[in-house]
Amino acid sequence: MYSIGLDVSKSTINVYVPYNDLDLVIKNNIKSLKSLYSKLKKYYKKEFDKLVFIYEPTSSYSFLLKSFCANKNIKSFIVNPKKSASFAKVMGHRNKTDIKDARLLSKMIVTAKNEDIKVPIINSIEEELKELIACYKLIIKQQVIAKNHIAALKAKREKSYSIKELELQYQFLKKQELKLIKQIKSIIKKDEKLQETFKNLQTIDGIGEISSIVLLSHFTQYPTANQKQIVSLAGLDPIEKSSGSSVKGKTKISKAGSKICRGTLFMPAMTSIRHNERLKSFYDRLKENGKHTTVIQVAIMRKLLIIAHSIYKNNEIYDSNKI
Repeated sequence: MYSIGLDVSKSTINVYVPYNDLDLVIKNNIKSLKSLYSKLKKYYKKEFDKLVFIYEPTSSYSFLLKSFCANKNIKSFIVNPKKSASFAKVMGHRNKTDIKDARLLSKMIVTAKNEDIKVPIINSIEEELKELIACYKLIIKQQVIAKNHIAALKAKREKSYSIKELELQYQFLKKQELKLIKQIKSIIKKDEKLQETFKNLQTIDGIGEISSIVLLSHFTQYPTANQKQIVSLAGLDPIEKSSGSSVKGKTKISKAGSKICRGTLFMPAMTSIRHNERLKSFYDRLKENGKHTTVIQVAIMRKLLIIAHSIYKNNEIYDSNKI
């Protein structure tokens, strides 16, 4: 196999071609991808079928590449970003540039299992769901900005033209949020597997429709991620800073992943502490061990995420005896 490393960004794609050790930079558009395809055909000729494109799923930026591979029947190894970061550490790559990233991705062929290398399949429903979730995230972000601005203005005076306009904007955004949720639910209903998972996730104490939508989006974005990776991709993985006896930093979560995923899990965690006997016992045990309340809340959020991911992977309903 010949592994072609592709580091995808918004406007360009850095490409590493093992043939003659070539580093290329192309535009992230269909014309440039067709040109690259023609070049690779000339380079590899009869060996072209042995090519594997290796790249990360960089949200909407990599969608064109993924679609191109699907249409041209090009085998791909789509790499989990956390896996490539770990691989870079193992390989001793300290400097990060687009050219080096493309070369690194090419080398990651050694980590691929047979089932990881395949022609991508474009699921139009999942892609539409991703678009709607991205829109939902934007609306929630705008709501937070408007709400914070209103609070800051009201600290000065109770009424003003600016406050009135911002409150109208906030109300409009809330309506848009409800419309989006309705649309997302209608999209999920079109796919039997998504609909079943959507319902299964809601069998977990504290997980409602919105939480299920966000979790479902998170899992479908990283379908091959294991439990440790899915926790890390939500930014709920603990990080510790310590060195010898002189440096002893507090353990914190990385917050390097999905902010909306973390935010969505907070209230379900609070609910599960009250209504789920197993998680309540887990909470009490950590409390007895002297853990801070915030640390325990994060631990519950992490456990809920792992439970939800297991339900997604195994296509089953929640069973408290399996915690």
